[in-house]
Parts: sequence; C-alpha cells; structure tokens
Amino acid sequence: MKYLGEQLWPGQLGHIFILVSFVASILATIAYFKSANAKLEDEASGWRQFGRICFALDVFSVLSVFLLIFYIVAAHRFEYFYAWNHSERSLSVKYLLSCIWEGQEGSFLLWTMWHGVLGLILIKTSKKWEAPVMTVLSFAQACLATMIIGLYFFGAKVGSNPFLLVRELGMLDNAPAFMDMESGALRPDYLSMIKDGTGLNQLLQNYWMVIHPPILFLGFASTIVPFAFAIAGLWKKDFGGWTKFALPWSLFSAAVLGTGIMLGALWAYESLTFGGYWAWDPVENASLVPWLVLVAGLHTQVIFNSTGHSLRATYFFYIMSFMFILYSTFLTRSGVLGDNSVHAFTDLGMNFQLVMFMVVFAIPAFALFISRYKQIPHIQKEESSYSREFWMFIGSLVLFLSALFIITATSLPVINKVFGTDWASAEDREFSYNRIEIFVAILLGLLTAIGQYLKYRNTSKSYFTKKIALPTIISIIGAACISLFGGVHYNKYGVGFLAAIHLGIFAGLYATIANATYIWAGLKGKLSVAGGSVAHVGFGLLLVGILISSSKKEVLSQNTTLALPFDPKSNENPMENQTLFQGVETDMGKYKATFINSDSMSKDGKSTFFKIRFQNKRSDEQFDLHPNLIRNSKGQEGFSNNPDAKHYWNKDIFSYISYANELDRDKDTSQFYPHRMNVGDTIYYSSGYMILDSVVANPNNDKYHFNSSDTALMASLTVVSKDSVRYKARPLYSLKGNQANLVLDTVVAQNIAIGFSNVLDNHRVEISVRESPSMVSFVALKVLQFPFIRLVWLGTLVMVIGLIMSIVRRVRLNQRQDPVI
Repeated sequence: MKYLGEQLWPGQLGHIFILVSFVASILATIAYFKSANAKLEDEASGWRQFGRICFALDVFSVLSVFLLIFYIVAAHRFEYFYAWNHSERSLSVKYLLSCIWEGQEGSFLLWTMWHGVLGLILIKTSKKWEAPVMTVLSFAQACLATMIIGLYFFGAKVGSNPFLLVRELGMLDNAPAFMDMESGALRPDYLSMIKDGTGLNQLLQNYWMVIHPPILFLGFASTIVPFAFAIAGLWKKDFGGWTKFALPWSLFSAAVLGTGIMLGALWAYESLTFGGYWAWDPVENASLVPWLVLVAGLHTQVIFNSTGHSLRATYFFYIMSFMFILYSTFLTRSGVLGDNSVHAFTDLGMNFQLVMFMVVFAIPAFALFISRYKQIPHIQKEESSYSREFWMFIGSLVLFLSALFIITATSLPVINKVFGTDWASAEDREFSYNRIEIFVAILLGLLTAIGQYLKYRNTSKSYFTKKIALPTIISIIGAACISLFGGVHYNKYGVGFLAAIHLGIFAGLYATIANATYIWAGLKGKLSVAGGSVAHVGFGLLLVGILISSSKKEVLSQNTTLALPFDPKSNENPMENQTLFQGVETDMGKYKATFINSDSMSKDGKSTFFKIRFQNKRSDEQFDLHPNLIRNSKGQEGFSNNPDAKHYWNKDIFSYISYANELDRDKDTSQFYPHRMNVGDTIYYSSGYMILDSVVANPNNDKYHFNSSDTALMASLTVVSKDSVRYKARPLYSLKGNQANLVLDTVVAQNIAIGFSNVLDNHRVEISVRESPSMVSFVALKVLQFPFIRLVWLGTLVMVIGLIMSIVRRVRLNQRQDPVI
C-alpha cells in the first residue's frame, strides 16, 4: 500500500550508510591489523593505505547518518519514529540538535562521530603507532555501528535503527482514528492526521544540554586513545615507547571529559531542583569514575616519563578507565538505573549487546596485560618517601580507590540483580558518599600541595622544608580565618564531619596557595612550563568552592506559617518552601518576596514563567527572578521545574517553583450552588455562614458606579468565618439590553466566590456560592543561597586551562624530539 505524504528516501539512504559504516569499520580493523603484523614495510604500507580509505569511508557514512537524522527531525518528518518521539514543531534549531542525542541511537551516533574525528587526527599524527592504535579504534567503530544497525541475526535483534517508521513499529495500530474501518488496515492518509511529535523531554530544553552532551561524548570517545596506545604498547612489546607521544592525548581526554562532567553539573544547577550541582546521581557517578581513573593514569604516565617507575600502573589505569567507560554505558543504557537516576536512558532491549560490548574489549585487553605483565619494565628499587613520584603514585592510588568505592555503591542495583541480593542504597545518598569522599578530598588536596615541592627520585629534607614553609604558613592563616570568621557551622552530621570539612577547606586552600607560590618561586614565573601547577591551582579552588558552597548553603524560604503538603515522591520539605500569594509581600529572612504575576505566553506554549520580586531588607536593592514550570511531555502528567538565580561575585540566590495552583485549575471541579434568600436570611458554607444584609438598586460607591437610568442590583452580604472574623461581599446583577451581567465577588481568605445570579418573585434573590482553593494564585517557592559557588566554576576553568597548557607544552616537546610528527 502506498501511504500519502511519506518521504522514504532519507530512511532508506540512512540505513544504507549505517551498513556501509559497519562494513567499512570492519574492513578498516582487518586492514590495520594486517598492517600492524606485517613483516615487510611495503606490505604494511599497502594494508595501512587500505585501512585509511576504509576508515575515511566509515567517517563519511557516520556523518551522513547524522545529517539525515537531523533532516528528518528538523523537517518534522513524523512518519519516522525518531522524529515523532523526540521532537515537535515548536522547538528552536538548537533544541532540534538536542532531539538527536535524547535518544540512545543518536547518542551512540554522536560517540561514533567523535571517534571518527579523533581517528582522522591519529592517522595524520601517530606515525609508527597508527596501525595498532587504529586497529583498536576501528574495532570500536564497528561495535558502535552495531548499536544502530537494527538487524536480526538468528532471531536476535542487534541494535536499534533510528530510521524506522511509526507504522513499522505498530504505534498507530490500536488507534481507531488512524484505521480504515472497512479493511481494518492503516489509512493511506494517516500522516495527515499526525499534527505534531510527542516533544523533547522538558529537562533537555536548556542551552547547556545543547553543549554538555557533545563535549561529554567527546570526553568518552577520547578515553579510547590512551587505551589504544596502551594496547599497542603491549601488542608490539614496545612497552614504554608510546608514553611520551600519547601524553598530550591523555591530557586532552582528562580536560575534555572533566569539562563535560562539569557542564553537566552546570545543567543540573540551572535545570534540576535538588538544590545544587552534584547529587551523587548514578549517571553522574558513571561519568566521574572513568575520569578519576584516567587522571590516576595520567599521573603515573608522567612518573614513568620522568623516572621509569609506575609503567605497569599506567597500563592498568588506562585499561580500567576505558573499561569503566564501557561499564558506565551499560549502567546508563540498560534501564537498570531507571528507578535510581533522573537522567538514565530507558531499556531498548540491548542489554546482552551492551554486555558483549564490554566483554570483547575486556578479555583481549586483560589477557594481553596479564601475559605481558612480567615483561613490562619495572624498577626494583623502591621510591624514596621524599620523592615526587612516590607521593604522585599515592595520589593516583587514592583516586583509583575512590573510583572503586563510588562505582561499587553505584552498582548496587546490578549486584542485587546478578547475585540475588537485596542491598539497599543509603537513605541519605549524598552523605553516604560525602562521608568517604571528604577524606579523599583532604588527602588529594594535601598531596597536590606538597607534590610540586618534591624533586623526582629524592629531595633533601632541608630543601623541602625551606620551600614549603611559606605556602604552609599562609595556608594555615587563611584557613584559620575562614574557620573562625567564615561562618562554616555545618553540624547536620555532627562535629566530626564538621571538623573534616574544615580540614578539607585547609587542604583545598593549601593546594591553591602552594601551587600558585610554586609557579612564582619554583618555576620563576615561567607559565609555559606551569600547566601542571595551574591545573592544581584550579583543583584547589574547585575543592574550596565545593566545600564552602555546600556547607554554607542556606535555605532562605524557611516556612513557619502556611506549609503546603507535597507528594513524598517529590522529596520536597514543606518547611523549606514559602507560600507566596499573588501581590502579597512575604517575609523571607534576609529578603521580602512578592509573587508579581505569571506568564504562559512562551513560544512553545508549554512554559509558564513566574515573576518573583525580592527586596533586600538591609538595603534598597531589588531584583526579579523568573523561575518557570514546563508542562511534561511524552504522556507524563504534571510539570518540571526550571530554576532561576541571581548571581553575585560571592554568592548565588537560587530559586524554583515547587508548586503553582493555577496550573491545576483545569482540575478544579468545584461548582456554584444557588441559594434562594430574602434580606436577613442566613446560609452556611463549610467554614462559616453569610447573611444577606441588603439589596441596593443602581449602587454608586467605591466599587460600582450607576445612575437612575441603569438597571443594576447589588447584594450586600456579611460573611462570618468559624473563628468569628467578618468579611464583606458585594456581588452585582445588572441588565444591558436583554443580557444579564453578573459580577462576582470573592473572599480570598475563605476561598469562596459569591454571585448574584437571579431575581426571583416575592422580593427573593438567588445567591450562588462556590468554594474552591483556587480563588487566588499562589506558588510554593524554594530559595537557596550558595556562598562562593563561583569558585566551583572558576576552579574548573583554571584546571582545564592548566591541562590545555600542559597539552601545548607536551606537543612541542614531542615535535622537538621528532620533527616529523
């Protein structure tokens, strides 16, 4: 049957390119493998050239698939399930990109694209290492291609094809509107009835989600490069020859993956409502763990390049870093974390395939490592405890142990499923991690501070003491001032944890000051060689920022009067949400807050913005925040919160709407109930009673203005609440032409609306009363203050700048040693 309006060529062409990508990557793997094992240079060169052609074809095919998916999304080709399920017409161009990586297929494709870019650079630069390194990378491309190939082998589905049609998935089969009643088949014009897609997840409609996923996936993709070099070294038995050449790549991977993680933290801070930038969410942990192990490997690689120590550890850390990338892929895409994380993917039925993705890399990698372990150069002489390499190795070990703890705690759902256990995650998830990681932070801060002042191989005690004395004294004084006058009194978990926080602040400050001093005193201000110290300064600032902003985080919206009940699933504390009635100034500790108005006139029609005015009680400062609620899509009820913040140099005022009654008004089923009354009669409502005092013809007062030629009646009523408080109500009944016009009056404090609905016989009138909690707009607002949170972002930026400086220096050193590179 021919279906009207369908455009089939993008899907057909896209699937052809997926198949070409898979075949080309397999051929590239074989060609590079042959080249790496060839005995003769001519043979190696021939296979290498063929491998390059195949890999270039793979990259071209992957890019074509990406562009075709973008086309069907941007052109709103809703006959394709991917476009229908992930997009809608109202989205701007930047969010159309987000639609691609909202789905698992698109995120795999993004990962594959970055592999292609990195592979092309490696072909151009890696010289003798090209064949073994590109064998590993090409094989990874083939594995990733299977994730979107969408074919069946012996009845088993391999991958998920992003070019499937809605009708091919049977999405419309049970919808009578799309079916031909006579034949029972899908109507030929079904596409004309699909007016829009189901939309992009509202949490992804944030500009950080346009930037964060591409950078994070570049970080994921880049970890294969040090892994591939390590495998190449084991494979070719050139155990140490790759380390100096690969060091810029290791630095690059650490910089990009770290940036991607912290951009995710920025997204969480601006788009999620857990009140911060890190919540030890399983998906957050799954990205952090490979980075920690990668940084551990980076430091042991530097140790080996300088002293010959720690090469075995370098191999182990780089293999484990990539294995954790693959394992995190399984965790976030298998659906096993669906009940534990706000941003895990749903299960696409590829769990076995995801496990095999790990296995096909893990078995050869560890087999090579174990079989070659004794051949890897190892210096028998123990490092001096006054050597830089000794403490750098200790720091690397701390990073690895920290990663093991985090991944073990994160993997509890997997452990329970595999072993049939029933271990529950800690009720206070954040503290269960923080109580361990605070000591990791202290150790890393101290090691980062003293490490630069130690020389490789050995350092005289007098030299070390002399050099470290000044930064130590400054750090002690600075940390003491923060502890004494900084107001860090976080006592939620007792004095022991508070003491650890103060130690952590000292360690972070010590790392910052010691490394900054080392740039000046140890390196004589030569920034060209100071990349490591600059990165360590950034780490220290990051550590201080995390500890101060978290331990001094203050809830400004403490509620002592009217607290709204929240669904327990929301994890909202009613006493930390202030109820603001529209137009009513409310005391909020340091500020007075007023809910001014709401505006739902957003481009997509799904967002409602709330204008909240803050007045500083200690000054004349006034500012407005505009947190918003986005209507949930994809069949989910309710709304998602999108925070807003006021940024100062030393703090952020962070706010979000926890509840707004106007968004539930469509659920309000309350009705007006008529009551026949004479003057002096009394009627009752749930919280009191009301008396009809009088009926006035053509009233002329502060509320209404009529004259003798008009036809209007005003009912004057006294409303008495159950606590004996009296209110006045004056509803109006008027005639204009032959049309009755009713003007309601409301008693907001009693949640009632009163109408003068009719004039009856015998001087009686009809008064209608409606009781509803939605008489006046109000919101539940949560407001937090984060002191010195900018240190978190500044520290991240400085750390990345330091890593980039190190990349530039190492590339230049490699070029001097090998001008051909």
